[in-house]
Amino acid sequence: MSGRPVIYLDHAATTPIDERVLEAMRPYLTECYGNPSSVHQLGRQARVAIEESRARIAALLGADPSEIIFTSGGTEADNWALRGTLQGKRRHLVTSMAEHEAILRTAEALEAEGYFVTRLRPSPAGTVTAEQVASAITEETGLVSIMHTNNELGTYAPIEEIAAVCHARGVPLHCDAVQAVGLLPVRVDTLGVDLLSASAHKFYGPKGVGFLYVRRGIELRPLLWGGKQEQGRRAGTENVAAIVGMARALELAIEEQAARLAHLYRLRQRLLQRLDEALGGRFVLNTPRDPQQAAPHVVNIAFPPQDGDPVDGEMLLLNLDLEGVCVSSGSACTSGALEPSHVLQAIGLPRETASAAIRFSMGYKNTEEEIDRAVEILTAVLERLLRVGLKL
Repeated sequence: MSGRPVIYLDHAATTPIDERVLEAMRPYLTECYGNPSSVHQLGRQARVAIEESRARIAALLGADPSEIIFTSGGTEADNWALRGTLQGKRRHLVTSMAEHEAILRTAEALEAEGYFVTRLRPSPAGTVTAEQVASAITEETGLVSIMHTNNELGTYAPIEEIAAVCHARGVPLHCDAVQAVGLLPVRVDTLGVDLLSASAHKFYGPKGVGFLYVRRGIELRPLLWGGKQEQGRRAGTENVAAIVGMARALELAIEEQAARLAHLYRLRQRLLQRLDEALGGRFVLNTPRDPQQAAPHVVNIAFPPQDGDPVDGEMLLLNLDLEGVCVSSGSACTSGALEPSHVLQAIGLPRETASAAIRFSMGYKNTEEEIDRAVEILTAVLERLLRVGLKL
């Protein structure tokens, strides 16, 4: 690695593990290494750690400990929520075109197996309404799945309103809350959801662990077969250290939530102000400008054609990286071809503009100086690319 300082603005992708979380995990990586299914003292220590972590997470979310099932992360939780609940005669899923790939790809797989999927088109802000959900529900609908906070745009969905519509029709609601849990006030008893997905590495915990909240009374088929772990619903030896770390990370996130949010809102305002000053009129803001409509950590912008020529989004991203600014495009780069974000296309952004998108996602340790510097670098990189003709 070079000695160039890095400005990390990709916290929606992952967050650095908190040192206090690492310390909580350490004993379960070294001293208390027993298998939690073993009956001897080391096994019992591990089992106690898991169940204490489960109880702490449940209390923080307004759930019962029996309603928290540990997973390997948000993708597994999303897959399980869909595959575990859709069954019998109710083989219809309602979701949004702006969901995470973990939902959309699972929906495609279910369709190939004979299930039916309705994908609602989001508004230009990237969310759907309770009215849209209500109109899509049929007698065969077995599940509605709508994300809490969009991972590319930061937009909030009206989850409580959607939950009310679903329950009035007797349909369970799953909520992908991976971008919300830990960052925002999220309680399942307030939202009214029946299933909810979360991932520890989005709130300064370890990678490779998450959970699925399943409201008592919701029938969920097992994900993995084998041992009796997770109430017989997910076989396999639990990742004790990661589970302990996730519980500690969530505790810290909620204890410090007010201060973190206040700081992120200040950074968001500064970023928007600096972008307007440096690039006003040259970019499209895809995230709602109103701070009440979107999470404070995500700002998504895109560059329409400049002087009639499309901006090369891949080169823009790579050059920012070379200058030490770590951001995301919200796109997948496959074999040298940049495919525009499905979310940006779903909200109606032209393909050429969607191909030149940048997602800034901030963390509570970012500074205003880093924001200023990132915008300076972005401005210089954009001008350089346009000057030398590096366009699509």
